[in-house]
Amino acid sequence: MAFDSFRAFLNQLEAAGQLTRISQPVATELEITELADREMKKPGGGRALLFEKPMVNGKVSPFPVAINTLGSASRMAASLGVPSVDDLARDLGALMKAKPPTSFREAVKLLGTAFELRHARPKSVKTGPCKEVVHHFTAPDSRREPWPAAPVINAATAVAPLVPQPPTLLDLPILQCWPLDGGRFITLPCVVTRDPDTGDRNLGMYRIQIYDDRTTGMHWQLQKVAARHGRRYYETGQRMPVAIFLGGDPVFTFCATAPLPDGLDEFLLAGYLRKQSVAMVKCETNDLEVPANADFVIEGYVDPVEPLRLEGPFGDHTGYYTLPEPYPVFHITAITHRRDAVYPATIVGLPPMEDFYIGAASVRLFLPVFRMNFPELVDIALPAEGTFHNLLFVSIRKTYPMQAYKIMHGLWGMGQMMFTKYIVVVDEDVDVQDTSKVMFHLCANTDPQRDSIFTRGPADVLDHATSEIASGTKQGFDATRKLPGEGFHRPWPPLIKMDPAIRQKIDTLFGLR
Repeated sequence: MAFDSFRAFLNQLEAAGQLTRISQPVATELEITELADREMKKPGGGRALLFEKPMVNGKVSPFPVAINTLGSASRMAASLGVPSVDDLARDLGALMKAKPPTSFREAVKLLGTAFELRHARPKSVKTGPCKEVVHHFTAPDSRREPWPAAPVINAATAVAPLVPQPPTLLDLPILQCWPLDGGRFITLPCVVTRDPDTGDRNLGMYRIQIYDDRTTGMHWQLQKVAARHGRRYYETGQRMPVAIFLGGDPVFTFCATAPLPDGLDEFLLAGYLRKQSVAMVKCETNDLEVPANADFVIEGYVDPVEPLRLEGPFGDHTGYYTLPEPYPVFHITAITHRRDAVYPATIVGLPPMEDFYIGAASVRLFLPVFRMNFPELVDIALPAEGTFHNLLFVSIRKTYPMQAYKIMHGLWGMGQMMFTKYIVVVDEDVDVQDTSKVMFHLCANTDPQRDSIFTRGPADVLDHATSEIASGTKQGFDATRKLPGEGFHRPWPPLIKMDPAIRQKIDTLFGLR
């Protein structure tokens, strides 16, 4: 199902009893976070919240703030227009099975083909709702011209020209999430960049710290695709065009976080998921395209001749603050928006949070892709306690010795799985969605020295525990039943289970069915 606006998605959530409106004024500094955090910690993720009167610098913003809109399994599925994400995964798996790939590169190519089988590529349009209100800014550039002079007062009438003051970043209801944050941060930005060599587009999500009314930090981590794009612009000395959009169809937020291979257009995935190609409109001040139905578009550039600037601290999904590090500065050249725009936001911190449900949906959707490379794979789970990258549970159909280690090394070599610190592999009869059951088998089925492995590799730059930034140690645990050839020379005992006939008799006698 395609949503033609973010409001349309909110209306559906409200009709389903999944949205709570908050009519009293609430400050964007810390107060929205406190309410949202309490809601997200409720069983199942609580409800979505719509703050109708967010307070920015003591004034009510004309733009309401929506938060926790994807913070449950049902809302995540609703954003994708399906009863369950598993339905989409089965659909995608059926498409890809039409021609099984023989390599990972072929699997990536087939993935793109599968998306195109159902829906056309993104289409360009001349304009859209995101341009209902357009504000241009002249960027300060020492290599070009200074800021424009202030408006001249008409001496005859002594009245200043009636020119509407364009809103700046400081006027938007951007949150300061936690007390020690370095300022206000855009937390659900969809960031569009382009490879200067191939022209390939990328859609990512990188937090945006507000420095002042027209500059921000651009926190793309060194392993991210946008950072690779940026390095090429830094090598050539050319300004890098960047566009940030918020809102529109909620599928865009999901696609910006999806673990797609480099070079595969996220808007192709969006068209596949929404069963309708994405209408894209050219930005006002650069050649990038953004969805025509977005709520806000913030256009600008990163200048490679400009020194990096400290960004942070920020209360992050790790549950800790990430400390200041140098990142590029993003300069604003235009802001456009819908007249009835809604500002989407999220918060991250101690789990569970909204991001847990987004990550879980990615795992469910791309499970068929993993299975094409690892046919023995049964299921995968990212427990909330692992805050995305730290912990991965995997179940497999084990048929030969050391198969669990093959899976560990394979997954560590796939995209963002490289950030995973701990992988636990269990047998196919263990439900990896049940953390308690996985921990039981981890403790029961392993000898620490024999059944674990240490290796080194790339680490999440947000991980404060590594000795060096972006580089760390990983550990894998083989919690499967041991086979001959794995250093185990004893009989493997059976798991305690009740006789099925006795279970049925007790159910019948006491009406326990």
